[in-house]
Amino acid sequence: MGKIVTISLGGATGAAGFTSDAQASAFADTIWDTFLGGSSSTRPFGGAVLDGVDLDIEGGSTIYFDSFVNQLRTLASGANKQYYVTAAPQCPYPDAYLGTVLNEVGFDAVYVQFYNNYCQLTSFSNANDWDFSDWDNWAKTVAINKDVKIYIGAPASSSAAGSGYVDVNTLANIALTTRSQYSSFGGVMLWDASQAYANDRFDAAIKSAIIEGSGGSSSSIPVTVTTSTQSASSSAPSTTTLSTISSSTPSTTTLSTISTTTTSTLSAPTGAGNCAGVNAWVANVAYIGGDEVVYNGHLWTAKWWSYADIPGGVAGDWTDDGACVAAALRVGQFITPITRASLYR
Repeated sequence: MGKIVTISLGGATGAAGFTSDAQASAFADTIWDTFLGGSSSTRPFGGAVLDGVDLDIEGGSTIYFDSFVNQLRTLASGANKQYYVTAAPQCPYPDAYLGTVLNEVGFDAVYVQFYNNYCQLTSFSNANDWDFSDWDNWAKTVAINKDVKIYIGAPASSSAAGSGYVDVNTLANIALTTRSQYSSFGGVMLWDASQAYANDRFDAAIKSAIIEGSGGSSSSIPVTVTTSTQSASSSAPSTTTLSTISSSTPSTTTLSTISTTTTSTLSAPTGAGNCAGVNAWVANVAYIGGDEVVYNGHLWTAKWWSYADIPGGVAGDWTDDGACVAAALRVGQFITPITRASLYR
């Protein structure tokens, strides 16, 4: 089937909204032409055609979003490939922002954020708080698409969310228990890829734990990893959601891997010392814990995920490892490949 890559709209600090059905439909046309199956002089990903849209609306208004989704469905109806529409609501049911639109149009998958709320993963043993049953009931009795799958959204590290993080074994047990109880269960979504990678490859660990919990067979729960992609030629990050969707049951899902990698064609500078061969810091590249850069003649190591935070700045994202013995890098020079995200399903 390959890997499904969708573009996510909204976010924790977004306040998106439409003022009319016509505006919503027009924006759907723009998304279709810019990222999906249409054509435009502006295609950020060139000839790559994404597989759909994810709605992560956590602010503003969702009035007219049904027109946005319906227009996307109309445009995709005559396409030679399938396109997907997904959503990422908060776990309190119904979701404060997406609740209405979830009931008005069909979704292929819903990635419920079981963190930063009373119904988070750490409340799994509390039947009064853990509410996957409410989402399962919605999927079976309210949702337009009765085949919609519900994913458990989980933080990939303790720093990925304000609360709700659980370790790999706990998350695997929750996922396996939930799968055994609810047929709408679709898999596990992690926020986000960079922090999963920095957290001892939390993504790989949860995949392994779930396989073992399934008896070691090739069938497993799909794991979705969400990431942000940045281009060195762009001025702002473009957020995408890497996700897996399957119309089959979880027991028939196989595991495979996708990675997004940034590479360059520049050669490493000559010179000895602790900075030889290390990249210069670049403002529009996301870094994860352990990444090394050169900035103002010093070697710096990232403490955790960061974006556009200057080494030595007030954010405190970088550790100063001292002055370089030799560094012939220009500002913005980019040398070694950096892998940014991995997706398992």
